[in-house]
Amino acid sequence: MVHRKATLAIALLTAACGGSNTSPTPTSPTMGFFVTSAKSMTGNIGGLRGADNLCQTLAAAAGAGSKTWHAYLSVERDVDNRPTDARNRIGTGPWYNAKLTLVARNLAELHARKGDSTVFVDERGQPINGQWAGSPSPVEHDIMTGSAADGTLMTGFTCGDWTSDSAATVGQVGHSDGLGPNMDTSGSLSSWNSAHANQNCSNTAPRGGAGRIYCFAIN
Repeated sequence: MVHRKATLAIALLTAACGGSNTSPTPTSPTMGFFVTSAKSMTGNIGGLRGADNLCQTLAAAAGAGSKTWHAYLSVERDVDNRPTDARNRIGTGPWYNAKLTLVARNLAELHARKGDSTVFVDERGQPINGQWAGSPSPVEHDIMTGSAADGTLMTGFTCGDWTSDSAATVGQVGHSDGLGPNMDTSGSLSSWNSAHANQNCSNTAPRGGAGRIYCFAIN
């Protein structure tokens, strides 16, 4: 009898406190990634500061300005004159795009995936011109990163740390759609962050670019 009363008392106390076994309601996903709708004719986008500011401005215009946004760019010398890997600038995930589609749960998953025109979209949810079937022209899927496939710095491939418009400098780019000519997915052509080097930093258009970058919310 005493045991039954104790059990009843515990049950009533649990109910009064809202139920200790109730699982918390999952947080609804919000945008944490996009390809910039804004373009640059050259590789000079004001370095990391200019790139981060661009990400923040575009995110604010899309209603996501309460988050802190960073550009996915590697540099040889950051504001503290130190080399920086793009993967170390973007938080830990998960990241969703403007359509609230999951891009990746974490850094490992992000750097293991391939480009995809339906996932790697701009801050308004619009796809980036590429090699996908039905894409408008011109091809603009080359996204500046300066990075190897694992998100680390590729020395000499950063358009002078994203401050150069010189024909003597180059920058590494990824394919947002994960495709090459004729929708080829072989080799590095499927890489969203490290497909090939651009022609040079004086003009981002040759080989399929438009001076776009990737932006990630770090919180």
